[in-house]
Amino acid sequence: MTYEPMMVPDPRPNRTLRTVLIVVGALLALCCVIGTCVGLWLYRSIKNSVEPAGAAATAFVDDVQAGNYPGAYGRLCDRVRDGMTQEEFARVQAAQLKISSYEITNVNVNNFNGRLTATATVEAVQEATGARLTQGLALVKEDDEWRVCQ
Repeated sequence: MTYEPMMVPDPRPNRTLRTVLIVVGALLALCCVIGTCVGLWLYRSIKNSVEPAGAAATAFVDDVQAGNYPGAYGRLCDRVRDGMTQEEFARVQAAQLKISSYEITNVNVNNFNGRLTATATVEAVQEATGARLTQGLALVKEDDEWRVCQ
């Protein structure tokens, strides 16, 4: 009589490493998705606050360039309009050299204690001399509208 060994089942393979790698991969993918969503939200919120300020600066410079001084005066903030009449503003603007072209190169929006301000950088070319100049336009948000306030 021979002795037959008892059949022992094979030991279960150790799958801890695979489980850890799957969990780490899933967490990494989740972090990437969350990071992308936060990035898109930030981009859109910044874009939505910068575009209207840039549009207000563009409209103001367009009015000045076209000689529409009453329109440009209407785009000024209350503080500037209180200190200068429309006729004075038109006289000052008419005395300056005309610009042939311009570009808004940068717009920065700031929120300090709930007061929104912006600065738009304008690079312009003077019509008579061809000289290039850079000027910053200060803007404030009054009654939900951006206004030039220099």
